[in-house]
Amino acid sequence: MRTSEGNGPVNALDRALRDAIGETYPHLRDIELVNFKVRILDEAKGTGAVTRVLLDASDGVDTWGSIGVSENVIEASWEALVDSLEAGMLPSRAENTRLAAEARAGQP
Repeated sequence: MRTSEGNGPVNALDRALRDAIGETYPHLRDIELVNFKVRILDEAKGTGAVTRVLLDASDGVDTWGSIGVSENVIEASWEALVDSLEAGMLPSRAENTRLAAEARAGQP
């Protein structure tokens, strides 16, 4: 179980999740959120409207997007965040992240 503070609830969720799994998946520490958009799909329903969250993440080499959809904006954000980190754990992306980190450190 982890808790964290951040610049808003999504940033706090992101920090807590990375803290919880960062030791097991250290390359996730090099992935950053580069864009976050929220769209209300049916404005007429007010606070019961379905929310779509579009999130872009980057490992310094690739950039990819993920989507979360829910009536709850925090749940939609969580879905998009988890999907973006799962995409970052794909073997090819994990290798890209490692190579980018080595290049930043000046290692071969």
